[in-house]
Amino acid sequence: MKCDFCGNEDLKYFGKRKDGSYYCRRCISFLGEAADENFKLNSKNGYLYIPYRLTEAQEKASSDILRAYKSGKNVLVYAVCGAGKTELVYKVIEYTLQKGGKVGFAIPRRDVVIELAKRLTEAFKNYKVTSVYGGNTNLLVGDIICLTTHQLFRYPHYFDLLILDEIDAFPYKNNFVLKNIFIRSVKGNYVLMSATPSDEEIEEYQKDGNSLVTLFKRHHGKPIPVPKIIVSFRFILIMLLVLKGRKYLQENLPFLIFVGSIGDCETLYKFLKNLLKPGYFVHSKCKERKKIIDDFRDGKYKFLVTTAVLERGVTLKNLQVIVFDSDSNLYEKSTLIQIAGRVGRTKDAPSGEVIFMGKRKTKDMVAAIKEIERCNSML
Repeated sequence: MKCDFCGNEDLKYFGKRKDGSYYCRRCISFLGEAADENFKLNSKNGYLYIPYRLTEAQEKASSDILRAYKSGKNVLVYAVCGAGKTELVYKVIEYTLQKGGKVGFAIPRRDVVIELAKRLTEAFKNYKVTSVYGGNTNLLVGDIICLTTHQLFRYPHYFDLLILDEIDAFPYKNNFVLKNIFIRSVKGNYVLMSATPSDEEIEEYQKDGNSLVTLFKRHHGKPIPVPKIIVSFRFILIMLLVLKGRKYLQENLPFLIFVGSIGDCETLYKFLKNLLKPGYFVHSKCKERKKIIDDFRDGKYKFLVTTAVLERGVTLKNLQVIVFDSDSNLYEKSTLIQIAGRVGRTKDAPSGEVIFMGKRKTKDMVAAIKEIERCNSML
């Protein structure tokens, strides 16, 4: 037996209805309206507008992606944090739209979908960019459909070009159902993007005759800030955290303090709120999460205590980062690299500080630093 929806072949996940028909427990929660496959593009006057020049390295990577797509190949884009991955796929999106093809841009997290849709709207003038995520599914069609990976079930064999960013992010990472729904949505070819693919993923991907495009240079040409490790007792780490926070505040530098859980996020903020001002906390359960993040960007808060909800998709001038309890099992190498990648992303502030604080030094902390140094060595 094999599920037509998600590809499951494990018998223990199949159930039997009273009428004798079978159903798959792995994907039974994916219920809802499917997109209209007969939707035709209306944007004859659409065009791509980028108000800045891509770097020579970006132009080459962009052309390599387009060339592979034209050759009927799937593409894995391995580009460091801050390399401008989104801009790398603008050419292939433009080409597909001009040919009348359907374009999808999938990301695991809703917050990033919302931000990305704004960027695509600004870049692709006179095209309809549609956002689709949980709670926002009234409109399913558009010239470019920006959506969470969970919503791909609505688009069977639909996209001529399907781009998936953050392939190593929760909840897509290691999710059997979501990966099969992704493949099911592709009618033409796809582009995968990541700043932290594993060696195994790269090797496995290339075996299938696909194309690998790499970019280890940030858009401003400066290296990724290399994290520092501070190891000590927890009480001392908290005191150092306060001292560092006060230094950043004196220098008017915004900063993020990453912690491993929602409980730790709120507890640590309660301790810090009278010692460091103005700041706040944010995590996935905060009802006003978007407003808190916007207020931080606008300068109302100078720091946020946060969980992995801000691990990706944040670009802020002069941002500094502290990973508290970075020796937790929650912090894998790829996670630490992504967090470090929040720093030094803007052209006029390409440097900054990243600190890993923990009671011990872990192999993931060391591996993250070695990987960042390796990428920097390729500049």
